[in-house]
This record gives sequence, structure tokens and C-alpha cells, in this order.
Amino acid sequence: MRFKFSLFDAVNNTLVTLITLLMLYPFLNVFAVSISEYTAFVENPMRIWPKDISFAAYREILQHSVLWSSYRNTIIVAVSGVLIGIVLYILTAYPLSKKHLRGRGIIMVGIVFTMLFSGGLIPNYYLMRELGLINELAALVLPALLTGFSLILMKTFMEHIPEEMEEAARIDGASDPYILFRIVVPLSLPIIATLCLFSAVSYWNNFYNAIVYIRDVDKWPLMLFLREIIQGSKLSMIAGGDNAAEAAQIAITPVTLQYATLMIVMIPILCVYPFLQKYFVKGIMLGSVKG
Repeated sequence: MRFKFSLFDAVNNTLVTLITLLMLYPFLNVFAVSISEYTAFVENPMRIWPKDISFAAYREILQHSVLWSSYRNTIIVAVSGVLIGIVLYILTAYPLSKKHLRGRGIIMVGIVFTMLFSGGLIPNYYLMRELGLINELAALVLPALLTGFSLILMKTFMEHIPEEMEEAARIDGASDPYILFRIVVPLSLPIIATLCLFSAVSYWNNFYNAIVYIRDVDKWPLMLFLREIIQGSKLSMIAGGDNAAEAAQIAITPVTLQYATLMIVMIPILCVYPFLQKYFVKGIMLGSVKG
């Protein structure tokens, strides 16, 4: 087999390689600094190879009780948000994918409107307060359960499913719930996996809502904990009660500790993404382009 040289392929492969290295560099830098002594960081902050390897930063941060409570809160928020959100996406997108649905156009205009305009921070805060959700993890879940962009992706994907399959099932006596959950949902696994990834990453990385709605340290999500670490703040870890004497002040300032925390926060998403990658491209392409 003869190798055919192509200038386009050579330039394209070179650019892709450079972009890949450029994207990989921050991760390598964070990892190298996190397992190096602080003196090695001072010597060369841009290093990608560790020097004077030490896991002291990991040992220190893993002993931080707020880290584990933040992990627990983030997992609860992400898992519940993804599961409830996917059910809502399916139940909303399926009827909207049917052209014979009355008022379908008006509903879609309303959905697109929410993508362009929002109520703003103050109305949302008053809404959460009236619902009694201030300082509750539910305040981190509910506002992001259903987004217009993701709903349109799933609706467009379901429109590609041949209606003949549903008609054949109805002739055999299948009910609408049976058709939805036994035919449509299995065929929609690519877009479901894609939206699961979108939602999980969104919930995992969200810290703004926590700043607005969460008061207690033991209800912090992981990103709010990371924010305090990166800012070098002093974290008050309350053992219980309102007595200020029960608070232990722990100063978090070393750069190596900050980078170690970054690695610990990134690991779950890095572990999940490869398993969903095969669905990701297919789901985003079929869900965004209507044939």
C-alpha cells in the first residue's frame, strides 16, 4: 500500500497536534505542581514535569472535613439533578416532537424566549425564599432542571425517530407510555447520554447559585469549597452549635495545596467522560441538525 502525501493532511494533523498539546498543558502543569515541593514551583511555575515529588498536599487536603461534605453535597445535587432532569426532558420533548400537537409552535416560542431572557437574580432569589429553599440543596437543583437548549436538542433528536415504528407498535396494541419507554427512550440513548454529560458537568461546576443561596459550610458544594481554597481564604469548620469558640480556623494558602484540590475536583469528570464519549458526538450532531 503506497503512502500518498497530502499537504492538507499534514497541516491539519500538525494543527490538531498543537491544539491538543495546548489543551493538555494546563492539566499537566497542575498535576506536576500538585505533587512537587513548593520550592520547585517557585523555581519554575510553568513546569510540566514534577520535581522533588511529595504527596503532602494531597494528604493535607484529604484530611479536610469540608472537602468530604462538599463532595457529598455535589454528588447529591448532580445525581438528583441529572435523573430528575432527564425524566423531565423525555416527558416534555416527546410530545413536542409530534407535529400534530396543538399549540406546539406557541410552546416552542415560549421555550426559546427563556433562552433569550431571564427573570434576573433578585426575582429568582425571592422565588427561592418564598419556596423555603434558601440554604437548601434543592436550590442548587431546581433552577437548572430544564433548559431550553437541551430540550430543543432532545426534541430534534426524537423527530428523527421514524413514526412508522410507533404506528406499528400501536397496531399491535401498545399504549403511549409503552411506546415512549420501550421504543423511543432506548433509541434516544445517544442524546440522553449527551444531556446527562451536559447536566452533570453543569451541576458539578456550578458555584454561583451556591454563593447566592447557601449559608452553612456543611452545605457547600465542591466548587464553592474549591473557590475558597483558590482564594486562600480561611475556612471556618463548625463542629456544631452557634458558639464561635467551636470554630476551628484553618489557613489554606500553599499553591501546591490549591493545585492538589484542583486535581481532586477534576478526577470524577475525567473518569466519566470517556464512557460517554461514543454517545456524545452522535447525540450532539443528530440533536442539533434536523434532516
